[in-house]
Amino acid sequence: MDVPWGLRIETGQPSQVVRHVLLDTDAATARDLIGTITEPTTCVKAFLPQGEMDPWFSSAWEPTEPCFLMAVDLRPSRVRVPDGYTVSVEAADGVVHVRVLSADGDLAAGGRTGSTHAGTACVFDQIVTEAAHRRRGLGTVVMGALTDAAAGSGASVGILGATVPGRALYEALGWKVLAPLNGFVYEPVAP
Repeated sequence: MDVPWGLRIETGQPSQVVRHVLLDTDAATARDLIGTITEPTTCVKAFLPQGEMDPWFSSAWEPTEPCFLMAVDLRPSRVRVPDGYTVSVEAADGVVHVRVLSADGDLAAGGRTGSTHAGTACVFDQIVTEAAHRRRGLGTVVMGALTDAAAGSGASVGILGATVPGRALYEALGWKVLAPLNGFVYEPVAP
């Protein structure tokens, strides 16, 4: 959802219920937003070095892991699924979910995309490979299936926020770093 400071994303994750992404926001606007936040695990991110953001936050806020804004021109890709795994792709309400399941039906890897309002860009999010299934190319399978779905729906650009470990996978797939992406999570101490 577009808001005056940028974007508000309802993530639905216990570790981060809401994420605010500041777009071209000055310090005063950022502080105004931060001062209204009362829900624990709310995250505020910006395309700035963490040191520039530090003065905006009280001790009730914890810095997140450093991330990077990355993008790529989307092109259909060939997805090769390793033996013993299956891929499901489901779309509903503008969100595409990809799940890679092991032979016993357990979730091995997954991710999702959502289209921007203009429809030309697609945001890749929550790309995860479960620990027991890592180093088997499943992250590449998820990204390929999501890319195919996005390109098939008319998106031409992919956007994501990459962690330090995830950055290597995305760069190997042709993604480029555009900016730092740092943030803080509201973690107040209980009285």
